[in-house]
Amino acid sequence: MPRWLWFVPLGLATVFGALMAFRYGWIAATITETDVIEAMAHRYATQDGGPDARASDCVGLAGQVDGAWITVRCADTAYHVSRLGRLISVSMPQGPAI
Repeated sequence: MPRWLWFVPLGLATVFGALMAFRYGWIAATITETDVIEAMAHRYATQDGGPDARASDCVGLAGQVDGAWITVRCADTAYHVSRLGRLISVSMPQGPAI
């Protein structure tokens, strides 16, 4: 087996790592606060808010938990989002005690 063939997996892993680093850097450089607020407002209006939920119920705040870039507060629900746009956690109101 040729000696250069042993280095092909290392080269492929290096190229894959470089592409992933470029991708995450591109996301971090181009994502805006507006993109995050709109995405979380859409999630609230379609999934978590209930039948009367509207995207206009949401407001963006500075990150309020450790590691959060933005906190999007929609009525009583808070979405904590990282700098890469990943949802860290969701704080929803607790139901009444029974």
